[in-house]
Amino acid sequence: MNGYHSLEDWLSWMDDISDKDYVVIDHFLRDELYTEIKSFFLSKLPNFKEAGIGSHSDNQVDANIRGDFTYWLDRKRDAQLETYWNLLEETLKIFNRYCYLSLSGYEFHLAHYPSGGHYDKHLDQFENRNNRMISMIIYFNDHWQPGDGGELEIFEKDGTSFLVKPLAARCVLFKSAEVPHAVLEAHKNRFSLTGWLLYQPSSVGKLLV
Repeated sequence: MNGYHSLEDWLSWMDDISDKDYVVIDHFLRDELYTEIKSFFLSKLPNFKEAGIGSHSDNQVDANIRGDFTYWLDRKRDAQLETYWNLLEETLKIFNRYCYLSLSGYEFHLAHYPSGGHYDKHLDQFENRNNRMISMIIYFNDHWQPGDGGELEIFEKDGTSFLVKPLAARCVLFKSAEVPHAVLEAHKNRFSLTGWLLYQPSSVGKLLV
């Protein structure tokens, strides 16, 4: 397989998702692509909007529950991220081939949590819209240190939980409808690229926050 990642790596990650419903992958992005996306991210910060909760029909902003700002990506408009879009297509094909999910699209946004921002425990699946199958988060926090906050808390089926540090170029993949999670309060700017692999095309996501 001639892709961004080796087939051996992909199969190992798919095994983890099958066994645990999630996988944490360090160094998911090489330096060149990381720098390209981080530069694009920072250039778009003036265009970010306060994020809401719920699907488009009942979406509302509530900073007590969620305190981040987002910029939704569009492949045609944001064509300069071609290597990233190709990596997403590779990810989609891997899940379809080896996890038999029949995915047909994706929706992604850049997320900025300023100091004080957090996101309470939730699932990435809406009651009235259930086509999000796999959640994908990539972090862009250079030189993150303990105390900076913004960790991802993942809740296990046995009631326990653990924290994932939002380290630069780290990726987290998990089953959207199966893994409750939260973002702990950030104490400095926290940057991530977050989205979902879908049963339906990504055009659906343009109506949502």
